[in-house]
Amino acid sequence: MKFPVDFKEKYTNLLGDDAPAFFEGLQTEPVKAFRVNPLKENYENIDYALNRPIPYVPTGFYGSVSGKSLEHQTGYVYSQEPSAMYVAEVGDVQPGEVILDLCAAPGGKSTQIAIKLAGQGLLVSNEINRKRAGILAENIERIGATNVVILNESPQAMAQKITNYFDKIFVDAPCSGEGMFRKDPDAIKYWHKDYPAECAARQREILIETMKMLKPGGQLIYSTCTFAPEEDEQIIGWLMKNYELELIPVKKYAGMDSGFPRFAGDNMEMAKAVRLFPHHFKGEGHFIAKLQDKREPISNGNDSKKNRKKKKETSVFRNLSKEEERLWKDFEKEVFNQQLFNADNLRCWGDQLFYYSSKWSNIEKLKFVKPGFQVGVFKKKRFEPAYGLALAIKSSDVLRIIDVTKTEWAEYVSGNIISLVDTQLKKGWYVLRCDGKLFAFAKLVNGTLKNFFPKGLRFSV
Repeated sequence: MKFPVDFKEKYTNLLGDDAPAFFEGLQTEPVKAFRVNPLKENYENIDYALNRPIPYVPTGFYGSVSGKSLEHQTGYVYSQEPSAMYVAEVGDVQPGEVILDLCAAPGGKSTQIAIKLAGQGLLVSNEINRKRAGILAENIERIGATNVVILNESPQAMAQKITNYFDKIFVDAPCSGEGMFRKDPDAIKYWHKDYPAECAARQREILIETMKMLKPGGQLIYSTCTFAPEEDEQIIGWLMKNYELELIPVKKYAGMDSGFPRFAGDNMEMAKAVRLFPHHFKGEGHFIAKLQDKREPISNGNDSKKNRKKKKETSVFRNLSKEEERLWKDFEKEVFNQQLFNADNLRCWGDQLFYYSSKWSNIEKLKFVKPGFQVGVFKKKRFEPAYGLALAIKSSDVLRIIDVTKTEWAEYVSGNIISLVDTQLKKGWYVLRCDGKLFAFAKLVNGTLKNFFPKGLRFSV
């Protein structure tokens, strides 16, 4: 790997005697890792997850997983670089919190945060790039979380609609990407000596809008995948100078470095942040800081009576018609052994049925990718379940399950039908299961399971 001359000169000056080891570390092979998903039933039984644990991530393991495996398709595992895993751990997410992941794609932090919320509270996961927002939606769908709203907005547009609302906001800021050079050598092509300063200017713009959305008394978790002081310690110094924020010490594990006070005018508070260097730590380059808002906490946030009234008047959702309500209830009674969702939280967006809690705030006028959890779609006097619904339920919820072999699973995810030997089963909708993992819906007609696996997600094993 050939580094720009200005890059080498910069970090030779900044790191001194440690610089040769730093440059050598950037030349070594990237470390692969993955997380398992406690939202899934029997997630502990994944054989290859029982060794090489990551000490600072309870669900994390060193190693690689195949994107074409049953475990990946059903959301039991998620591939993620080990340094990036620590961001959500630093956030100490608690069930019931209302959280914003502002720069969320491809979804590593969001999937980790949603799992920690355990179905309680709300995660608003945002990505300004439309294509990347689609990838984010796919990853969120796979893990089976039902309390996530996915937006495709700018921070400026969001801050105009949402103020003083989120308990915690994660900002994994767009940066110069220096920490990813060995994982993505193409990132070197974009680097020039003024690039970190340009990124820092954009980061300040994002954070100005972020602070409008943070609830007084809330927390901001700021991270980058760069080594540049302009984008790390100096941004934190700027935040503390301009807002009522204080740094919370981030716990350091073996190989983790403290933030560098000398990078921010000898501000000793910077030692409370964490730096991850590839030559010291088993992962890519990262910087993480956790800041506490010192303003007096408020309890009502953005959910005042005025906002609730406005939400009712301007909602992009509509209530189900009597026919749609009947179709959903018939399907629910046919396939499940209990009510899955409170009827008050079911809304239609066009012909699509969504779960959207009445407790969530007025964020519906923003650009959506997924305005809540998609339950299914109404088509010509019939209801068709969403793929994500199969990934969000447990076997104990289901009356109609058909177990298939690994070979039959491979056939189904590639778009083929499955022919059954048992022809005594009633026709209609079933949930398919392989090796104890629910993976899709299928409709049984004349001994054949019709394929409803999404065309855009099909793959050959």
